Formats: sequence, structure tokens, C-alpha cells
Amino acid sequence: MIWFKDYSVDYLDGLRNANMGEHIGFEFLEIGADFLKGRIPVDHRTTQPFGILHGGASCVLAETLGSVAAWMTIDPDTHRAVGLEINANHIRAVTKGYVIGTCTPMHIGRRTQVWQIDMCEEATGKRTAISRITMAVIEQGTLSAQKDKVVVK
Repeated sequence: MIWFKDYSVDYLDGLRNANMGEHIGFEFLEIGADFLKGRIPVDHRTTQPFGILHGGASCVLAETLGSVAAWMTIDPDTHRAVGLEINANHIRAVTKGYVIGTCTPMHIGRRTQVWQIDMCEEATGKRTAISRITMAVIEQGTLSAQKDKVVVK
């Protein structure tokens, strides 16, 4: 197992409150020995004006899974994982149901991590998008909030 602690889906559900995940209906589904799964609905919150899943919603699914997976591999008392870069290839349009993302590590290093997120339509299993996110692992205290902005020290 690659995780720093023995996390549960119920524990991760608490991370969805009052953030982007909650707004779009994101759900954690499964934690495996080396993967994390979640899903989003294809509905009024996640579609673009033409009724198909918005590419940005796919990126939110990917970024949520990649960020949380990276965080799960480090000591949260001493380090943070922050996004450096994300990309996505949108392969197939989806108009209803759910899209499931499966996040797996490509590289877990001391300072950087790279995660791949494969997204597929829940009903058919057909691939809808693929994404890769690069994360930086930084020591706690490197970022500090000051009022409404983040300041890098």
C-alpha cells in the first residue's frame, strides 16, 4: 500500500465539504492499495451549454483525485501536496449518468509526484477522458494564508 495512513472513504468524504467537490456532486468511491476512485454526476452542475460534460468538470474530477491521492501519501502534519500542472485529453462526450475517475501514481518522489487519472462513463465503461497532474510536495508552513490571499514564503 502506498498510503501514509489507513484512510477510509468515509474519512475522505469529510474533505468534500464547502469546496468545489461539494458544488459539483463529487463522491469518493474506493481506495485501493495503489489507486483512488471517485465520480461526478453529469447534470446541470457539470454540463456545458450544449448538454455534454464540461471539460472543466473532468479537470475538477482529476484534480480532486490527484490532489487527495498525493496528500494521502505524505505526512499531513509536516507536508502538503500542491498542484504544479494538470492536463486533460477529452476523448468522448457524455450526456447523462456518472463519470468515474481512477487515479494511479506514475511517480511518487520526495519533492514531486505525477498521477494519471483515467475517466470513464459509469454505465458503459467507455473512456471519456484521461488526465495527468503533477504535484509538488512542500513542507508545512511554506504557504500561509493572509486574509484573502495566499503568500509564498
